[in-house]
Amino acid sequence: MAGLLAGGGAIACTTSKSAVHAMTRSLALEYAPHGVRINAIAPGMMDTPTGVDSVARSTGARRDDVATQRASLVPMGHQGTAQDVADAALFLASDESAFITGVVLPVDGGFTLKTGTH
Repeated sequence: MAGLLAGGGAIACTTSKSAVHAMTRSLALEYAPHGVRINAIAPGMMDTPTGVDSVARSTGARRDDVATQRASLVPMGHQGTAQDVADAALFLASDESAFITGVVLPVDGGFTLKTGTH
């Protein structure tokens, strides 16, 4: 998501992820004539122990409060899971996405839509 959104104090993260997005598009153009599809996934806020716990530790907030607050930012009303990201990867690798290339697919429950940056 950092490649789609700018945020203060995260220039290295935002820059590196933006580079992956540009590389995805460039490689897609280069390899499309050979039948190779190149896509990427931009996960949003995921409900993982590491993500929620690190925010709770750095802010001093309770873990449950952090999880609730993060879920409230997502239009679908909840954070994503590792399975959501895996399902997106399986779709992009499947024949169902045979005519999709050069895409950076946000798996974020609509978060980037809500912020008006996608």
